[in-house]
Amino acid sequence: MKTLPHEPAAKKAQSATSIKQTWRLFKYLQPHWPEFSAGMFFLLLSSLAGLAFPKLLGQLIDVSKQDHSSKTINLIGLSLLGVLTAQSAFSFFRIMLFVNVSEKTLATLRQTIYNHLIQLPMNFFLTRRVGELSSRISSDITLLQETFTTTLAEFVRQIIIIVGGLTLLMMTSISLTGFMLAILPVMVIIAVIFGRFIRHFAKDVQNQMAFSNTVVEETLQGIFSVKAFANEFFEMKRYRDRTNEAARIGMKGGKYRGAFSSFIIMGIFGALVAVIWRGAVIGLDTGKLFSFVLYSVFIGSSIGGLAEIYTSLQKSIGATENLFQILDEPAEPITNAALIAPEHLLHGDISFKNISFHYPSREDTPVLQGMSFDVAANQKVALVGPSGAGKSTIVSLLLRLYNPVGGHILFDQKENHIIPLSALRAQMAVVPQDVFLFGGTIGENIAYGKQDTSEEELIEAAKKANAWEFIQRFPLGLQTIVGERGIQLSGGQRQRIAIARAVLKAPRILILDEATSALDAESERLVQDALNKLMEGRTSIVIAHRLATIRQADKIIVLDKGAIVEEGTHKELVNVNDGLYKNLSEMQFTQ
Repeated sequence: MKTLPHEPAAKKAQSATSIKQTWRLFKYLQPHWPEFSAGMFFLLLSSLAGLAFPKLLGQLIDVSKQDHSSKTINLIGLSLLGVLTAQSAFSFFRIMLFVNVSEKTLATLRQTIYNHLIQLPMNFFLTRRVGELSSRISSDITLLQETFTTTLAEFVRQIIIIVGGLTLLMMTSISLTGFMLAILPVMVIIAVIFGRFIRHFAKDVQNQMAFSNTVVEETLQGIFSVKAFANEFFEMKRYRDRTNEAARIGMKGGKYRGAFSSFIIMGIFGALVAVIWRGAVIGLDTGKLFSFVLYSVFIGSSIGGLAEIYTSLQKSIGATENLFQILDEPAEPITNAALIAPEHLLHGDISFKNISFHYPSREDTPVLQGMSFDVAANQKVALVGPSGAGKSTIVSLLLRLYNPVGGHILFDQKENHIIPLSALRAQMAVVPQDVFLFGGTIGENIAYGKQDTSEEELIEAAKKANAWEFIQRFPLGLQTIVGERGIQLSGGQRQRIAIARAVLKAPRILILDEATSALDAESERLVQDALNKLMEGRTSIVIAHRLATIRQADKIIVLDKGAIVEEGTHKELVNVNDGLYKNLSEMQFTQ
């Protein structure tokens, strides 16, 4: 019970945050402010033209009863036609301008969020799923598109109609207007209370749709595993549960919106009956009473529509909060990797000094503990050890995907954080075990290692990677589409394209993360030959389970449970009695 006094303060803070986030969104409108202002001007004219319509209709009725002059009747009729024509023209320009502004603004917002997203550090992606993030860029921004194009304009239009209509009503009959206004404050208060109540339902639906999109994304990305494990029905159920939950929350919110709309409609028609009755009692002219009723309908429908518009705006605020949560995440300091200062060019020396590390999401599980080792320029160093020993973590730290918890990483005797992040990564290349290829052509995938490259350079890189032999057999050669994640190529072909990509990049430091472990003998021979060529004249860090591939390494570092247990050449380590490397070697070479 003690927390109750703090609840209003918490709600106030939340409301203030929502307003602040909304104003941040409007900053993206600033470059298009002249167009937006013009749209608002046409919106004002369109709304005022609409307000003139009941007044002229009332005059037409009064003139037809009091003055049978066709000239006057025709004049009012032509005025009505002119108002309708003007309103149509104003509406056209208003819609065209608002659509233009919203498309430009949301394109900028999409680009800003995407640009920020790919600059976020790896620890952000440890806790977020791809489907959820892609939903933020698609679903949430689509919701904002509706807001900028329609909802915002409708909100302003309804306000103009209510204020202008009330002014004209008071000019017609102050007493009758006061009578009608008796129920309006109640409606407004209920609209605000209901709008706040409905808001959290809208946000929950958005979240559930993001979760369901995650299921779709994961299922389609892992469709091979889904099929191989015959888990189609499991995935169907997972998606059904998510979408049903979104529907359940949406229907619950719909009940409250329906109840609210019903109450408003009942109030509006009740007010109309009361207004007509009251107008008849005080003896108001037929034309004026007709105009008064029409204005009352306009105002009543506008107030009723405000509830729906307010709900839509609350949805948009919810979507805005989600988007700005992403934008508020601190990004990595990315620079132009093509412009590397001479003092940041690497020779290839690497030193780990007493490095300790644990992943941000698992602070109670140390991965590396007091690790120290040196790698000389142009040296080939192998990292071996059982799974979970920390080999891949060393690669992540070299690339500064994560920063160590303790200790120092040096490149050419300089602290790694002194070298700009992009300059550091631009001078490294990784050939992983699980190669990711983009869904375009073979040429585009190889060129990912170096932009603006010629076809001759691509072919030369493919030859060095032993990939040209199979590429030229395809009818389209380098223009062959590889399919989603390279699904149309074999494992060995994907590996050689990844090697060609690394060849083109010409890195100073090369990292091979179990690059041959999943290949057949022939593919492994071709890939290993390509890797041997690639490692010449550069510092190479090789992670390998197959010890046969690292016998010629200048140094082998043996890891176990996050610490270095042995270090030396192949010949030195196989002679260490009861050594881990010797045991691993005997298990592999005696099979």
